[in-house]
Amino acid sequence: MTTIFTLEMQYEQDVVQARQRTREIAEQLGFDAQDQARLATAVSEIARNAFQYAKGGTVEFSVAGEPQEFLIQIQDRGRGIPHLEDVLAGRYTSNTGMGLGIMGSRKLMDFFEMESLPGEGTTVVMSKRLSKRTPNFTDSQLQQIRESVIERSPQNPYEEIQRQNQELLRAMAELRKREEELTQLNRELEDTNRGVVALYAELDEKADSLQKANELKTRFLSNMSHEFRTPLNSILSLSRMLLARMDGDLSVEQEKQVTFIQKAASALSELVNDLLDLAKVEAGKIEVRPSSFEVSDLFATLRGMLRPLLVQGSSVTLIVEEPDGVGQIYSDEGKIAQILRNFISNALKFTEQGEVRVTAVQMGHTVIFSVSDTGIGIAPADVERIFEDFVQIESSLQKQVKGTGLGLPLSRKLTELLGGSVSVTSQLAQGSTFTASIPIIYPYATEFPIRLQPIASLEPARLPILAVEDHPETLFIYEKHLQESTYQLIATRTLAQARLALQQLQPAAIMLDIMLEGQNGWTFLREIKGDETTCNIPVLVITIIDNEKQALALGANGFLIKPVDRLQLLNKLNTLINQNKPQKILLIDDDPAYRYLVKQLLINTQLSIVEAMNGWEGLNLAQQEQPNAIVLDLEMPELSGFDVLKQLKSNSVTESIPVIIYSSAQLDADTQSQLAKKSIAILSKETGSQKAAMSDDKPSGFGGSQSTGTAKTATPSPLRAYAQLQDALLKAGLVLDPCGQSHV
Repeated sequence: MTTIFTLEMQYEQDVVQARQRTREIAEQLGFDAQDQARLATAVSEIARNAFQYAKGGTVEFSVAGEPQEFLIQIQDRGRGIPHLEDVLAGRYTSNTGMGLGIMGSRKLMDFFEMESLPGEGTTVVMSKRLSKRTPNFTDSQLQQIRESVIERSPQNPYEEIQRQNQELLRAMAELRKREEELTQLNRELEDTNRGVVALYAELDEKADSLQKANELKTRFLSNMSHEFRTPLNSILSLSRMLLARMDGDLSVEQEKQVTFIQKAASALSELVNDLLDLAKVEAGKIEVRPSSFEVSDLFATLRGMLRPLLVQGSSVTLIVEEPDGVGQIYSDEGKIAQILRNFISNALKFTEQGEVRVTAVQMGHTVIFSVSDTGIGIAPADVERIFEDFVQIESSLQKQVKGTGLGLPLSRKLTELLGGSVSVTSQLAQGSTFTASIPIIYPYATEFPIRLQPIASLEPARLPILAVEDHPETLFIYEKHLQESTYQLIATRTLAQARLALQQLQPAAIMLDIMLEGQNGWTFLREIKGDETTCNIPVLVITIIDNEKQALALGANGFLIKPVDRLQLLNKLNTLINQNKPQKILLIDDDPAYRYLVKQLLINTQLSIVEAMNGWEGLNLAQQEQPNAIVLDLEMPELSGFDVLKQLKSNSVTESIPVIIYSSAQLDADTQSQLAKKSIAILSKETGSQKAAMSDDKPSGFGGSQSTGTAKTATPSPLRAYAQLQDALLKAGLVLDPCGQSHV
């Protein structure tokens, strides 16, 4: 800090001199006229208070800090200010205006600090940063400013008053100018607001017209569909009677004519039904009725319903595969059946020979329904067009099979209504695959289905976790969090259900909500910890109120506050269940670059890593070391990862070890589905260079640039690779961090 000038205040005119000196120094330090006025005003207010209440004091002007600041310290030896806190908080009212002067000065400065002690006086330190455009002053430059201020004699007080008046006039002129600009801006805003209001009114009018037109269209289609159906049903019934010879025999020509009538009526009836369904979906009138049902039961119904569509002696086979591994789903069964019927009937129409195959596979929280055929296929340019209303692609079979062009658009809209999506892959002359991805649980349901897991359906390879939670939404979230992990959720909504479950199984851990409606979770916690058969089961209290101390005092092993993140929950469960036991990973990969990369990604964890450079060595180490998880590459010489995985799962010693697939192999849907049944996660290696993985960036393993290369394996983005690996390891039951946080 360099002191420029010190002023002793003994007389009233010294207050004016303090203002003058402030302005002079501020001008030489490069402050503009506006900042000079602010500084002078703030100093004069505080100096006036010092002279008025303490009969004098000192004003010291300095330059300090980096970046440099103009620092002013005003000190007096008066009685002090007993109500300083009220003054600084703006609560103090003074007849002399002292509080207003201090608060005003504080607002004019960048820094303001005031200290007052009874009987010892008051010290005020305030500063303002020098302009960024002004270079830092050297010691010699500050010395020159100091000398010029000392040499310059103080101005006449009347000149200072005149200058203050001029500043006041300039400020008033500037204020008047801004007031005029604000008035003009308000006028422009009023004009704009009027225009916006008029535009909104017009948009509302258009929206009302469109809504009325849409309602009119829907009402028309609904009414006309009903009017169409009555005569159409009559025509169909009468034609069947005539063809059945109920009123006498028909000539060959008459039979042909009645057959034409029947076919035309059937086609028209199909069109009316599709139009009505489509109109209801577009108008939002269609109602989703979710319920729990088995996919296998749905497929059994489809088999019986759709076999009559096959022409007698047809060379096309309809295959409805048993949905292996797909259990109950909670959605609208009728609408899913309608979607699949449309896909299947469409496939049968355009397949002359071969097969139409219907499958269902569960991928995470979604069931993938697929209908594949060996038909004529669809050109790439027409893939999106087929989902437009009334569009029918020209083909050799189109003349033979008539349709409405509404089945596929309706299927897409119904799938989206259920929270899913439709996709199609096709090749000309080879066939097509239509896929509907439907969430296992209808996402817009107001009530969630909670399946109280029967003990008989427990999976031996997964550890049961008992959840005591009365909110179905929260149980649904827990089920999603633990899905595909080494844990299986046993959901209970009452303490009675929880006690019954504990009589039938020994869970690996208990997740307990304390705030149960009409029940006392604290009592249940004491009960668990006081019983010899259950006292060793880790209890994780998860509730909305932060009462961790009480929970731990009553014996809880862990505590979390809702809402709970998936990774946080998994890591907490892993920590409680493993009880700080040493954990080991077996890494089977023939590429040293990738073994190095995985070790670097996990360098900050407590995991012990065992390496195997080929499949045979990996199988031997898996039996000897009994690791907590195995990270396996698929593409290895001699013994591939597929064979290693098969042998691991066929060996009673290693079958229960969670396996994480970590490979650059391109896998089709069937292969992924098969691997998913035997592994806990499938991670993909991205394109990159081995050199980046072998870079010297340590210790976290997140350095190194990516580049394109031709090596067999690759270096993924480190952050993404760590996130994927972290997620997989947590699902496998390993502890990465006691706090549940990543090390990125």
